[in-house]
Amino acid sequence: MTTSARSRASAQRKPAVVSRQVASDAVPLQPASPKRPEAEETIRLILARLDDMKAEDPLTIDLRDKSAIADAVVIASGRSNRHVGSIADRVVEDLRAAGIRTRVEGMPHCDWVLIDAGDVIVHVFRPEVRSFYALEKMWAAGDTGTRRAG
Repeated sequence: MTTSARSRASAQRKPAVVSRQVASDAVPLQPASPKRPEAEETIRLILARLDDMKAEDPLTIDLRDKSAIADAVVIASGRSNRHVGSIADRVVEDLRAAGIRTRVEGMPHCDWVLIDAGDVIVHVFRPEVRSFYALEKMWAAGDTGTRRAG
């Protein structure tokens, strides 16, 4: 066996070094993010950003007695694809800063951007796309929980 083969073989047999931490030295785990806000607080945050970004016709629909997917849906329109994308970017930025995890769909084209913020779902549309899908009519049929924001 050559010298290099022996050193490789002995290197392979060396046990891995495992570091151990005594319980008294352990650092307590910190929460990954601040406490998640309630749905009403999340809605206020979203509506404030929509107002700042000049979103058109913001609407909130209460889903608590209608669906298990979310407590509320917020629907708004932007004037163009670029405006829809900007609105969505800023809403996501604010939600993440508040410690809310988000999932976003539709950003490449920005005709319809959906932001899933857990308890609240946000839809930002171009006006033509919003009128075509008419989500507010679907969710608000016979409901008194629908309210115009602003």
